[in-house]
Amino acid sequence: MVEVGNIQELSLEAVMGDRFGRYSKYIIQERALPDIRDGLKPVQRRILYAMNKDGNTYDKQFRKSAKSVGNVMGNFHPHGDSSIYEALVRMSQDWKLRAPLIEMHGNNGSIDNDPPAAMRYTEARLSKLAGEMLRDLEKDTVEMVLNFDDTEYEPTVLPAHFPNLLVNGATGISAGYATDIPPHNLGEVIDALVYLLAHPKASLDDLMQFVVGPDFPTGGIIQGADGIRSAYENGRGRIIVRSKTEIKPLKGGKSQIEISEIPYEVNKAALVKKIDEIRLNKDVAGITEVRDESDREGLSIAIELNKDANAEGILAYLFKKTDLQVTYNFNMVAIHNKRPERVGLKTALEAFLEHQVEIITKRTQFDLKKAQDRQHIVTGLIKALSILDEVIATIRGSKDRKDAKQNLIDSYDFTEPQAEAIVMLQLYRLTNTDVTQLQAEFEDLANKIANYNEILSDPKALRKVLKAELQAIKKEYNTPRRTSIEAEVQELKIDQTVTVADEDVVMLVSRAGYVKRASVRSYTASGDENGLRDDDEPVFVEKVNTLQHAFIFTNKGNVIYRPVHELPEFKWKDAGEHLSQTITGLANDEVVIDVRIMSSVDNMAGEWVVATSDGLIKRTPFADLAPRSTYKKKATMLIKLKSDDATVVGLELIDDKKLVGKSVVLASENAMGLRYSLDEVPTTGNRTAGVKAMNLEAGDRVVKMAVATDKQAIAVVSNRGAFKWMPVTEISATSRGRKGVAIMRELKKDPHRIAAMMVVDVHEPTPLTVMTDRDKQFDISPKDHPMGQRYSNGSFIIDVEAAGTPVRMHAYVQPLVLN
Repeated sequence: MVEVGNIQELSLEAVMGDRFGRYSKYIIQERALPDIRDGLKPVQRRILYAMNKDGNTYDKQFRKSAKSVGNVMGNFHPHGDSSIYEALVRMSQDWKLRAPLIEMHGNNGSIDNDPPAAMRYTEARLSKLAGEMLRDLEKDTVEMVLNFDDTEYEPTVLPAHFPNLLVNGATGISAGYATDIPPHNLGEVIDALVYLLAHPKASLDDLMQFVVGPDFPTGGIIQGADGIRSAYENGRGRIIVRSKTEIKPLKGGKSQIEISEIPYEVNKAALVKKIDEIRLNKDVAGITEVRDESDREGLSIAIELNKDANAEGILAYLFKKTDLQVTYNFNMVAIHNKRPERVGLKTALEAFLEHQVEIITKRTQFDLKKAQDRQHIVTGLIKALSILDEVIATIRGSKDRKDAKQNLIDSYDFTEPQAEAIVMLQLYRLTNTDVTQLQAEFEDLANKIANYNEILSDPKALRKVLKAELQAIKKEYNTPRRTSIEAEVQELKIDQTVTVADEDVVMLVSRAGYVKRASVRSYTASGDENGLRDDDEPVFVEKVNTLQHAFIFTNKGNVIYRPVHELPEFKWKDAGEHLSQTITGLANDEVVIDVRIMSSVDNMAGEWVVATSDGLIKRTPFADLAPRSTYKKKATMLIKLKSDDATVVGLELIDDKKLVGKSVVLASENAMGLRYSLDEVPTTGNRTAGVKAMNLEAGDRVVKMAVATDKQAIAVVSNRGAFKWMPVTEISATSRGRKGVAIMRELKKDPHRIAAMMVVDVHEPTPLTVMTDRDKQFDISPKDHPMGQRYSNGSFIIDVEAAGTPVRMHAYVQPLVLN
């Protein structure tokens, strides 16, 4: 730093740091945070002091709020009148303060967050309880400092004879600090103070026998005893505040949810609007009307439900999705010893008691000096009356008042204050009665002085006075607790039947990835027209329920989850919505290969056996595919593909408790077959690639994997249009990872290559459908063809030159018939 005259060269960093530090200190200590002793922010303290100074107390007439605001702004708080009026109004709102400090006439706002009337319309005065905050202020009990323009003095703290910090709570945000102290019950806090006064080493548990938790002016129900204890221990804690509700039956089988109390600082109008929006949007099935029936008798919100509505389920949904239930976070920060500090319950109580001890000490010292001064005067008056004639003669013989005072001092050893009192004595006070009264006053003053000295010298006597004063305030101002407390936080589980209408619909998923649901009526009226392109085909067409869940599997190892009620609703003649419109990362050639419908996602039993075209296989628990929070935008991986051209060629859901007798059957394009026990396939997570399923020759690939028993058969179709079926046992059971055996006879010229394979029942085989690369479809009944052997090539059923080469085969889909 270089000084040149009055000019200083400072870095911008230093200047900004210094100025912001000063600003931060100011807003922390002088604006946003309450003092731990009186629980007031500076603006609140100045409002109370100014109104008291003007005699605007509870026992006087109301005065215009604008007058009080103007006095505060002009004398003590040089800030905007709107902020002062806002603070004044808040201290009068009985839904924000447990014990309002201001009484108002006129519109002082509402729990609906309506603004108060302008200050020129409203009238205000101090409440009777606010008088307890200011009592003894005139007895030099607190430090007084000059105001902003040094024209008069204001208190740095109020005497505060009741624990306002805890009773009315506080909220505020400053630089680096914020505070959230909830309101408490005055009687409970005073009981704790009295106990702590007698037991200075009391534990937190001892104090919580009295202060069981916050007591909000709006009532409600607090859940979470652990959160309360944590807050009282270190100033931080989290509780749940829930509305007080009741379900009442109505005529005609209907019911109604009645809300009589809502959480602290919740906007009632916004709450009612939110519930009504849920009704209008039909987020919940069963709400017919939402009414705000609040009046001067109290708060009341009625939610009318239709017949057979799940009232408990709807209420749980509203608790979770609206401010009928909120989280309240304690952050008990206050100015303690001129510093912001997060305090627990005991610290707050101790600070208040220390403040009261100081207030009573200073008040007693003030009263003692006043009594001693008066006793001194009374002593002089009694002495003067005992020598009245001489005193009168002395006064008459004096030149003036000053000379009379000096003559009394010189002649009779009166002190200057005594001489002043004598010369000011009126003639009518010179009767015998007055002498008796003076002697009585002297005795009374002597007793008071003895009492004051005892209080100042004996801590027990002082504590006795403090205890009596606290108990007197409790007797005068205590009110019953409004907020009930429950130890445990109730877990909210939303019944899906509440949020989703229970409805049967028809669902379609196509191979190309189009998805839709339609009403049964739309499906019935559309005939055979399903809205799909000619080169597309349905993979899944079933009647399902909106409460069910769909898992859509693709050939690239992805699983897409959709609750049925979230599927897009279309007319049956429309194509529907393509999966890529909502799911990111799908490949251009990705197709749907299977769809499974589940009644619940909470208990997804079984395992998926998955195989890929490049010869890998694994088992994965269905539970690994449970939907995540990102299900609407991202697919879940079922198997990790090791190459870009690999695809899923087998997908079977098995009961993980019934593996005995089941085998894995694989068929490769080069007509090789392999069979081994399902036990040989290890179970791994959904993001793994699996183990070797089959030892493939160069250029070969797995066409199909299936899970079968010895009593089943496999059906294959070749690229030349040949079909055959044979018992599974034609393929000898060996071990995983082997090359396998030929399942069609190898020809030197134009050999058969397997295009598709399926497992069917030996006795009642499922009819099959074969698709060609020219989108031609051929239906096959295996029973119409003789059972073949491993080395046979079956019989030709498709003219590939005319219809195209077979590419896939699936079970014949019966047309969906709805009752």
